[in-house]
Amino acid sequence: MEYAPLGPTDQLIPRIGFGTARYCGEPGVLQRAIELGANLFDTAESYNAFGDEPGVAERIVGRELREAGAPAFVATKISARNLRYDDVIAHALASRERLGIDVIDLYQIHAPSSTIPITETMRAMERLVAGGVIRFIGVSNFNAAELEVLLKTATVTPAVNQCKLSVGARDDATITFCKAHNIQYEAYSPLRGGEMSLPAVKKIGASHGKSGAQVV
Repeated sequence: MEYAPLGPTDQLIPRIGFGTARYCGEPGVLQRAIELGANLFDTAESYNAFGDEPGVAERIVGRELREAGAPAFVATKISARNLRYDDVIAHALASRERLGIDVIDLYQIHAPSSTIPITETMRAMERLVAGGVIRFIGVSNFNAAELEVLLKTATVTPAVNQCKLSVGARDDATITFCKAHNIQYEAYSPLRGGEMSLPAVKKIGASHGKSGAQVV
């Protein structure tokens, strides 16, 4: 496994992590991911939610990591509708409890809000860092313009911006902005759709002895 710094921090994270957006749990899976070096586990309070019950995936991840009994880097997200100051604090504490960990390694704004000022949200995020509830602040699904507004109004630069990135989905303007401001651009859904079976992907894989998934 290759590792890279988490944005401007000294924290190293694996190039390939384990996403849990549709993960329903299975004994030994997270343990195997840790053994292979993919010890970054990405979840969210909204993942696998049923009805009004939040944090289903967080509970699964927390339980299976306790069973694995090995160090892991845990990232989770707060939904865009919960970005008021008091809500951010409350939801972070609830996520931490569901995960069963002392500190959330990376806490991310799942998507920007069109009604709640980012300054209010970031004040709460910074308080969580100061209080030892979370280690690093991140965002998700922010484009270049939204990141620019955030950087003009907040005192802390997010370490990560997690966005859709694959062969068929690429936002070059946001990637360029993140590189310029030392924000880690983290991909979700990199293996989307049928891109692994595209003729061009297969041709590239064959010339390097790699599978379509490895190329993508």
